[in-house]
Amino acid sequence: MRFYNREDELERLQQWSEQASKGTAYLTTVVGRRRVGKTALLNKTFPQGSTLGASIYLFVSRKQESLLCEEFIEQIRTVLNIPVFGQPTRLREVMEILLQFSITTPVTVILDEFQDIQRVNKAFFSELQDLWDRYREQSRMHLICCGSLYSLMTRLFQDGHEPLFGRADHRIHLQPLSCRYIAQMLNDQQAFTSEKLLQWYMLSGGVPKYLEWLFSLDSTADFWPQLVNEHSLLIEEGHYRLAEEFGPEHSTYFSILAAIASGSTSRPDIESLLGISVGPQLDRLEKEFDIIRRIRSVLSKPGTRLVKYRIADAFLAFWFRFIYKYRSAVEIGNFPFIHKVIERDYPTWSGHWLEEIFREVIAETGEYNIVGSYWDRGNQNEIDLVAINELDKKALIAEIKRNPKNIRKTHLQEKSAKLVQQLRGYEIEYRGFSLDDLADYLRTN
Repeated sequence: MRFYNREDELERLQQWSEQASKGTAYLTTVVGRRRVGKTALLNKTFPQGSTLGASIYLFVSRKQESLLCEEFIEQIRTVLNIPVFGQPTRLREVMEILLQFSITTPVTVILDEFQDIQRVNKAFFSELQDLWDRYREQSRMHLICCGSLYSLMTRLFQDGHEPLFGRADHRIHLQPLSCRYIAQMLNDQQAFTSEKLLQWYMLSGGVPKYLEWLFSLDSTADFWPQLVNEHSLLIEEGHYRLAEEFGPEHSTYFSILAAIASGSTSRPDIESLLGISVGPQLDRLEKEFDIIRRIRSVLSKPGTRLVKYRIADAFLAFWFRFIYKYRSAVEIGNFPFIHKVIERDYPTWSGHWLEEIFREVIAETGEYNIVGSYWDRGNQNEIDLVAINELDKKALIAEIKRNPKNIRKTHLQEKSAKLVQQLRGYEIEYRGFSLDDLADYLRTN
């Protein structure tokens, strides 16, 4: 699949390697959810034989330290042509060989799945701190530490109690592709329709690996049976992505995410459904794991209790809503039942993600500094999209529906009465957006 929308990250990584080659060692962390394309970005940026100079990619697999060192040393001999004598058995020794090499030869060193070093030798993080501090002034290395476990990677480099705190010079948090690039991908395949764009955005969340799965499906066959079946990788993907991240508490976190995906989006609703207090878990899901977002009504005060939670990743939202929720049907192999549930709920479910797409594309225009949604206490008078430009004193208030016939601007104006009171002096524009508008809007903005 073609490489899409990573030009800025690619350029910055190359720039930092070039700067390191001139005598300023850099340590960069690259984080992002699994499947988002971190390894593909690094391999694209630093291919073997690159004009950027020497580079080496080292994947941290979960094996004994001596075996991992043996693997790394073989790559170092082959790729960098360093004559290593003997067989180092500790990662510290391997890293020191590379740092010594970098004194005379600029090199980019990529340690992928860096967080897994804790399973190999937890002491290495302190040892790396010592080595980095001793060699940095004379080194010409760009060290890139790449990892998928967001919470652990963040803690390793941003927690003041960790040995590597303050050692990172740059950080790239690789995000999924926006819907604009999904549209471009579909256009390149001559397969674009507004319906398919919405479907692919809803199922992939812009994660390249999931887009590859969707591309592999037969466009002439029934869609849902191809995607959801006993042989589909999708069935266990949620467990693969999250069980390790959550650890022993994964069942509690899974229950919370399933509740949010099924429509219990406030803390009281979640606690009422599950019968437990979930404050700390919600806080960690948002701030440590980067899996949910706290959504506030536009123009609400910072301490407001008018808060909703949304699963940030569209794929995970789908997985918890239709796969995890009906895991009993999965366990007995009743996939036709799941297909019927998806088909029944698809119009409403996809409508929520259509709203998300329009909020995204309106934000991308750069015309507004606030983009979100609005609701009064008790979820009354919900408004799908509110965009505000505080400099030019203008605001867009919009309703978003799959079917344009369901858009009622008069009702929209009635619902926005309290909001408009807070926007006195603003030029207000009322709009209605539907699935039919999506193609034109992406083409012209």
